[in-house]
Amino acid sequence: MIEEQIKAAIRDVHDFPKPGIIFKDVTTILQDHQLCQNIVDTFVDRAKGMRIDAVAGVESRGFLFGLMIAMRLGVPFIPVRKAGKLPFTVKQKVYELEYGTATIELHTDAFKAGSHILIHDDLLATGGTVTATSDLIKEMGGHVAGFSFVVGLSFLKGEENIRPISDNIVVLANY
Repeated sequence: MIEEQIKAAIRDVHDFPKPGIIFKDVTTILQDHQLCQNIVDTFVDRAKGMRIDAVAGVESRGFLFGLMIAMRLGVPFIPVRKAGKLPFTVKQKVYELEYGTATIELHTDAFKAGSHILIHDDLLATGGTVTATSDLIKEMGGHVAGFSFVVGLSFLKGEENIRPISDNIVVLANY
């Protein structure tokens, strides 16, 4: 049921960010407060039994539900930001993109060593960004509790790519 609700709310934007791409715009979900509540409820329900000490949301759309999930679980929220966006001492991870590289950062005091972190993003494509986030969390002494995504593009095999990191993967709507 939640999958159908999400798919009905998502807007397809053709040729964005470049020709030939059909962008799945999740911002339209935010126009429906009840759907947002249902999404958070579903994530929290599926997290039962997992040890989660904090939720890390990947910039920027991962902040939307990541913070709400953290609040409902009663744990801290950790923003995973692009380089140069965090004001305090940071640890960085450079990772490969299809065309070039990107850098993500976490504050060095974002969590205590040994913490179990749920990584949340809006969309799972190839899994490159959340893999880099996982690497950074592990380098800082944390453990990846699992992953959560509103949408997954299964044809890009992101779940296969991140499964070696954690079997706890929640994708609410797959394409």
